[in-house]
Amino acid sequence: MKFESMNSSVWTKGNTLKSVLLFILHFFILIIITAVLLLHDHFSDLTAMMKAHGANYLYMFFCVLLLTWIMYFYFFFEDRKVLFSARNIALVFTILDAYIILSFLLGEWIHIYARPVALVALLTFVLLGRRDAIFMNIISALMMFVIDHFSGREFASHNEIYSSLIISFSAGMIAIFFGDKAKTRFQIVGIGAFIVLPIDLIIFLLGLCELINAEIQTTQLPVFDDVLMRMGYGLFGGIMSAVIFLAVLPVFESMFNCLTAFRLRELTSPDARVLKKLKEQAPGTFNHSMMVAQLAEACATAIGEDVDCARAAAFYHDVGKMHNPEYFTENQGDYNVHDELTPELSADMIRSHAKEGYQLIRAHRLPQFLSDVAVQHHGTLPIRYFYAKALKMTDGELNIEDFSYVGPKPQTKIAAIIMIADASEAVVRSLSKRTPEATEKAVRDIIEERMELDQFSECDITMAELTKIRQALVASLTGVYHHRVKYPQLKYKHANGKTTGENL
Repeated sequence: MKFESMNSSVWTKGNTLKSVLLFILHFFILIIITAVLLLHDHFSDLTAMMKAHGANYLYMFFCVLLLTWIMYFYFFFEDRKVLFSARNIALVFTILDAYIILSFLLGEWIHIYARPVALVALLTFVLLGRRDAIFMNIISALMMFVIDHFSGREFASHNEIYSSLIISFSAGMIAIFFGDKAKTRFQIVGIGAFIVLPIDLIIFLLGLCELINAEIQTTQLPVFDDVLMRMGYGLFGGIMSAVIFLAVLPVFESMFNCLTAFRLRELTSPDARVLKKLKEQAPGTFNHSMMVAQLAEACATAIGEDVDCARAAAFYHDVGKMHNPEYFTENQGDYNVHDELTPELSADMIRSHAKEGYQLIRAHRLPQFLSDVAVQHHGTLPIRYFYAKALKMTDGELNIEDFSYVGPKPQTKIAAIIMIADASEAVVRSLSKRTPEATEKAVRDIIEERMELDQFSECDITMAELTKIRQALVASLTGVYHHRVKYPQLKYKHANGKTTGENL
């Protein structure tokens, strides 16, 4: 479940050439890794090995080449955003390379059934998405089968190699189908335990077939013990799929700066470094961000966007205010610094927080998506308060662009949600009467103003979705700022004759 911005959605011949060259480069890296694994202990008699297995190795080479180009055409037609970035292409091949290395070593050192058969499926599902995970699971299973079958190394029987193909495919698919239900790292271990069932069932049925074909009764303990041992290796492989996934996922998240559901929860925890600084340096902004996060969750749920992503974007959208927190209303006390500044300078200070938020997030090597939302959540909107103040101080005409945010406009639906939720929370908080009718009008006015100013022209949000967002915001804000009964002041008479009052 990866969330990553795209700086361009236009595919050019240059993109095609770049992606093709990168695929060729990574293909040869994959071939080199495979050759080292197969021949590392035969370099002294390499000529003899090539005479004995040269034809098999050549066939293996073309099979891996074919599967690599099938991968390319899949991403070209089905998920082209992967090809926009060299980092994404490297991510796909790094997952595949790591799986082949681990599978080969565990297959030789322990047993073919001890491999982490669901590792590619789990990593690709979390980092890229379900559809890509299904495809890469098929590719990895076929690629490992080709390497096993034509390697010339006798570490498993033909039956075990063929059953390993079915096990890899089945275990990976089950891990993908149940991946959405895993919201914590511990639940991932549960998936690893669950995929042991089909793995061991396949191993048991294969062992049973071998016993029946050999006309040996299953009551003969030594032979049946061998089946149980294989099932034990299958148990190891299933659990290790989850364990290795949990061990390497943070590495992939850091290396490729990926935004996953697990990392999102870590980034939105109270102990997150940037959020702790925000709470200390700009407590008003921090509380505002927490409220916007609640609203963004409701909006994301209403239109089917990722709730975790919306929450994280809301938490970080105003972190740029940490540089000069006293310039923003929510952090001010009785003294307003803008009373001593010109409207032009005040507007510069206010709009700078979007760019500074972007730079701060990038400096901490946080995901690109968060920095994009930080710089986009005000779009190119005018800062009306200081524009109106400047108009009162001059008789001439003013360029409203000098009092507007520099953009860009929201590029994603979640950026649009943050834009609307951010303004709605601030406006409704300032209302003297927060009735459902007043709240509904305020939110409607905010959305209509942004539509009139063409703020949603660069994202694919629809009118129907904007209506759902408005309804979700009105329901949430009405629930937060609901009418409270005014409690009477009560007086209590104590035994010592004193009277105290308490306003509940």
